[in-house]
Amino acid sequence: MKKILFLALVVLVSLSFAAAVKAEEERPLYGCELNLYDTPNDDGISVELEFMPLSSPDEVPQYGIDLYVDGVFMNTLTVVNAQALFIYTVPTDKRGAEVRAEVFAYDAEGTRQGPVQVEKAISTAQWYYSDRIGAFIWSMLFIGLIMILIGKAKKGQDIFIRRIAGLEAIDDAVGRATEMGRPVFYIPGTSIIDDIATLASLNILRPVAQQVATYETPFSVPIKDPVVLTVAQDIVKEAYMAAGRADLHDEGMVYLASVGQFDYAAAVNGAMVREKPATVFLLGMFWAESLMLAETANTVGAIQIAGTDATSQLPFFIAACDYTLIGEELYAASAYMSREPLLLGTLKAQDMIKGAVIFAMLLSLVFMLFGIDSVMNFFFQ
Repeated sequence: MKKILFLALVVLVSLSFAAAVKAEEERPLYGCELNLYDTPNDDGISVELEFMPLSSPDEVPQYGIDLYVDGVFMNTLTVVNAQALFIYTVPTDKRGAEVRAEVFAYDAEGTRQGPVQVEKAISTAQWYYSDRIGAFIWSMLFIGLIMILIGKAKKGQDIFIRRIAGLEAIDDAVGRATEMGRPVFYIPGTSIIDDIATLASLNILRPVAQQVATYETPFSVPIKDPVVLTVAQDIVKEAYMAAGRADLHDEGMVYLASVGQFDYAAAVNGAMVREKPATVFLLGMFWAESLMLAETANTVGAIQIAGTDATSQLPFFIAACDYTLIGEELYAASAYMSREPLLLGTLKAQDMIKGAVIFAMLLSLVFMLFGIDSVMNFFFQ
């Protein structure tokens, strides 16, 4: 029995040794793994290369990868054998190019062996970026909301827009000036016509001018930029005509005070001190002159309605003015006051999509607490 067990053990050891020798003989001397494939989600001008050394650093301390684009040699990549994955993006500079990679091994003596592996790939363009499907969904949702809400507004259905205190106070502010027999000053910022805050301010100017014309209140609009002057003159003239009081319109209501920043501030401050307006609108883009104008208006006892998208000037307006439109409230004012269906539907859609984004962010954060990042990547990658 002992002899049989001994013989079985000898046979088992012999078979194991033979298998090890065979595996060693079958293992390639300069082993490696090369993958060459088209770069996903691109415009077809690159190919991805992934290379993994399989031989030990003692046998093959270094590899070389020759790259060819449409049969023309491009360059040689030198890869030190660190037993780690090597990734490289091969630029082709054109679509449909054939990229060929040939791997050579350098043995311990530095002799170049091979090629030990050759791979080919063709660069192609994709129709769309699959990682941006989330952005596409957000865009379609936003467009759909705009179309639906504009349709509702055109049908006369009520669309709720949150109350903006500064705009609600316009009636009272103009009425106050009328009762006191003092003028209304409207300052549309100190920027140029290209500034979005200036355009937003000019949108508000029309309903304010129309209300001033209805109440027969003195009106003054000092301007800094000549182009803004031309636009503001037309807006005020049309507003007086729309109110049926074209006879009260005076070209001198809208005037060019100065083209210099502090020259303009000094001219407007002087006019406020002399005429003592009961209401001052400071709506648009402002810089260092904002506090000077606001403090002067406060000194003469005017009620002030300010608004700007300049974050550096908002603290001064909040501190010195009675009402302040903060950031996007300035842009929303024209839709809020005119109730125009196109503007109203777009504004409401923006508010709804912001709410949806906030909800998606909170939902994604909850999933991330459990180690699930796919929801965040889907919505916001």
